[in-house]
Amino acid sequence: MRALRILLVLAVVLGGIFVVVDRVALYVVESQAEDRVRFTGVETGSAEVSIKGFPFLTQLAGSRLDRVDVTVKDVTVKDAKADAAGRSLRISEIRARLHQVALGDGYTSATASRATGTAVVSYADLTAAAEDGVTVAYGGDGKVKVTGTIRVPLLDKQLSRSVLSTVTLAGDDTVKVHADEVPGEGIPGLEGLVRKKTDFERKIDGLPEGLELEKIAVTPDGLEISVSGSDIALAR
Repeated sequence: MRALRILLVLAVVLGGIFVVVDRVALYVVESQAEDRVRFTGVETGSAEVSIKGFPFLTQLAGSRLDRVDVTVKDVTVKDAKADAAGRSLRISEIRARLHQVALGDGYTSATASRATGTAVVSYADLTAAAEDGVTVAYGGDGKVKVTGTIRVPLLDKQLSRSVLSTVTLAGDDTVKVHADEVPGEGIPGLEGLVRKKTDFERKIDGLPEGLELEKIAVTPDGLEISVSGSDIALAR
């Protein structure tokens, strides 16, 4: 019995040591990964990395991680060429869940077999992509509020108007903003003039290679676009 108790105590102690070592190794690798993680085709600013699953060391030994959550900010395209109007839409943050991540030799690269997540476009970036003099903000109930000033030749004066607009995805990489209703106020051509300012389509700039847009939601903090993809390359 005494020998059995000793073995049980040793098992508990060794198990505790293993857990501590495993967690310390996880912390070190996550910290290093935050300085090195990159998506193919884009450059990013700060990053946060969270490796899921236990134990971590056995995953590392097998060069395959079950799941890695990554958040990157300040996304820009490498050697990007501005569109004709210089109005592409920038992604401010990507929150991705990477599944079955295979690690390359020396852990200098990684490829996720599958990825899901969210690309965030702030209202500041949405405003920057709109026409000059137009601002975009949250309008409540899944809508955006678009405000712009137009000049009405018939009245020979400027008018400022705000409209509630629906935001949708147009094609594979484009966001469309369209006013639900524009008050004409009995002025000929006013609706058309307002729509020229408030309605627009912009191509998403900075989506990592392999990720595709799925659906879009308007939130108080910005546009949240669901993305997914496969064979997503990291840290190359």
